[in-house]
Amino acid sequence: MTKKQATANLVTPAHLEGLSFEAAMAELNKLVASMEAGELALEASVSAYQRGSDLVKYCASQLEKVEQQVKILEAGMLKPFADSGAAGGSTDTEDAV
Repeated sequence: MTKKQATANLVTPAHLEGLSFEAAMAELNKLVASMEAGELALEASVSAYQRGSDLVKYCASQLEKVEQQVKILEAGMLKPFADSGAAGGSTDTEDAV
């Protein structure tokens, strides 16, 4: 199993259920800032690190889900461009002049 597959197969922990991707990223940024500033006691830092780890996994999982949805949506839509020169359009060389 690849890392992406493992990330996509993770079950969302109950404490992260219903949390939007944006809210998770905002919380993660806040945690990182407070940890980098040295504002937390040791025990709080360990808790913040664990919460941050959970948030990173959650965000990665959400991104993977969206990536899979985009691939499904694009499956029938990705087609090579028609030769625009044959259709009376300009070519790249004409645009460059």
